[in-house]
Amino acid sequence: MASLTKSKDFHRLTPAWNVIFNLIAGLFALACVFPFLLVMVISFTDEKTLAQDGYSLFPNKWSTDAYSYLFKAGDQLLRSYGVTILVTVVGTAISLIFISLFAYAISRKGFKYRKFFSFLAFFTMLFNGGLVPSYIVTTKLLGLGNSLWALILPLAVNAFYIMIMRTFFSTMIPDAIIESGKIDGAGEFGIFFRLIVPLALPGLATIALFNVLGYWNDWFNALLYIENPDLVPLQSMLMRIENSMQFILANSNNASLGTSVLQSMPQDTSRMAMVVLATGPIVLAYPFFQRYFVQGLTVGAVKE
Repeated sequence: MASLTKSKDFHRLTPAWNVIFNLIAGLFALACVFPFLLVMVISFTDEKTLAQDGYSLFPNKWSTDAYSYLFKAGDQLLRSYGVTILVTVVGTAISLIFISLFAYAISRKGFKYRKFFSFLAFFTMLFNGGLVPSYIVTTKLLGLGNSLWALILPLAVNAFYIMIMRTFFSTMIPDAIIESGKIDGAGEFGIFFRLIVPLALPGLATIALFNVLGYWNDWFNALLYIENPDLVPLQSMLMRIENSMQFILANSNNASLGTSVLQSMPQDTSRMAMVVLATGPIVLAYPFFQRYFVQGLTVGAVKE
């Protein structure tokens, strides 16, 4: 009994050490949040004040000129937000279906061709066809150019995510559950959607978060495949605004532009406002995935 008490005391922190570790964790959390907080403050800072005083958490003059400048795009900005949200939601759902079904199949020992399909997925992690063949296949062969599917399908299947989910299914889903489903007369799809998916929520939530980040931050596919301004996603539209600002600054000596345009254009603050507009929704969405995220990341860390 005494040895058991000593063992418990050994693993128990004293109040002083508990305070120290909480302070360290708090400082680390503050260091992670501080850059985004500073970006938000700068986005609401007056441009002239920023030029005179530099970056500060407590600027002498606040301003919303940066957001007013960006929202001059009007309907285009809201439309780009809608396109990005639609692509993110639909793309994440399609990606989860493809990845989970593929990973579940190659995780089952009874699947005859599991090694072949595992190698097929792993091979694409090492080699790919390149940019030009991908463009030809997407635009010429599949005819997806200038459509939302050009923003969804190229990112729908990721071999690395397949390997993560395969490991999750292999280590976290007991074979007895699958056997019990077969005994009850359930088919393969019934077993997967009724028994496997509820147990695989941590892994699926982790992959969903990665897909949401991938689709939300994607701008390159829009640069390649999208010409219709009504289909331009948020990241691509913000990049075009940034390019137009760079063009105006590069041609500031042109008399036709005038100095009034340059003086009224918030340069640094608008860049920070772009960051806030681009990352704000993702920051708000992360807490919904947080309860599953840590468990999903430690997939396969503990083995029986």
